[in-house]
Amino acid sequence: MTATKLYHARWWHPLADGRIQCDLCPRDCQLHEGQRGACFVRQMHDGAMQLTTYGRSSGFCIDPIEKKPLNHFHPGSSVLSFGTAGCNLACKFCQNWDISRSKDMDRLMDEATPAMIADAARHHGADAVAYTYNDPVIFAEYAIDTALACREQGIRNVAVTAGYIHAEPAREFFAVMDAANVDLKAFTDDFYRSLCGARLQPVLDTLSYLHHDTACWLEITTLLIPGRNDSADEIAALSAWIARELGPDVPLHFTAFHPDWKLGDIPPTPPATLTQARRIARDAGLNHVYTGNVHDKEGGTTYCPSCHAALIVRDWYEIRRYDLNPLGQCPHCRSRLAGRFGSQLGHDGKAFGARRIPVRLAP
Repeated sequence: MTATKLYHARWWHPLADGRIQCDLCPRDCQLHEGQRGACFVRQMHDGAMQLTTYGRSSGFCIDPIEKKPLNHFHPGSSVLSFGTAGCNLACKFCQNWDISRSKDMDRLMDEATPAMIADAARHHGADAVAYTYNDPVIFAEYAIDTALACREQGIRNVAVTAGYIHAEPAREFFAVMDAANVDLKAFTDDFYRSLCGARLQPVLDTLSYLHHDTACWLEITTLLIPGRNDSADEIAALSAWIARELGPDVPLHFTAFHPDWKLGDIPPTPPATLTQARRIARDAGLNHVYTGNVHDKEGGTTYCPSCHAALIVRDWYEIRRYDLNPLGQCPHCRSRLAGRFGSQLGHDGKAFGARRIPVRLAP
């Protein structure tokens, strides 16, 4: 089998006027022959939907799982990360805009079949494969096939996504994912419409589905942008929704914005804003609230929700102390920590650390 550049995609239907409609995400793009959807990678070709990035990647890299970020999913483990190109959101603050907004297919330098990716993860000692950099929803067929190949070799699968996907493809996509970090961009529809070209409710629906109807471990990330989504009222509303609809044990990450793409004139997020957001979320009843993109020992540490002991002490992506017992319990009060934990830290009892190791799969 060789990687292909055109692939018969799923989740679409024909329209009476000769166009086709994409049924993958709530954009519901309606396409003429030769036209691409808003994500740019799903195209009407010869009367059918084609995925133009199947088997093609913008690059592979071994990362720490904490970078996704996932703090309650096999801490200290390593993950083979990759993405393609394009995105079904149009976030003006995208930190990976050169990939997600790219319309240059030549950026996809690595070609790899699902089996090749699973083999590479095994060869490099990665515990999981992460579908990230751009949103894996738009290359769902490629991600699903790769996830199935990984499962055959005992390799876990992680999705880093904005969760903008219809219910039917979501069922198939998340059925093969072991963990997901979903970007909850903000908690107002106005923010989603004006800064992302999307809507809030479909993301909330995905979060509820993931937590209540799948075995996929869920964590949530919100990038705080000064003056746009960082007010105390909005953070309180977001946190209260999570506590009420998902429960207190779903980890929430508040991460710092850095000027990029079309919001280059907005200053970076002050550390005090992250600290305040963490306090608000904890006051709302959330047990596991983290700060990211900053050095913040307290904001990176996992505490026992029962006795408040520091169980996993982190500095950014580095684990400084790990005190969970082999059953994932607090050694002080025996309360079980919410998450997915192995019998030991990372691989052979050692954390992967903050390394970043580029990997080439193409010959």
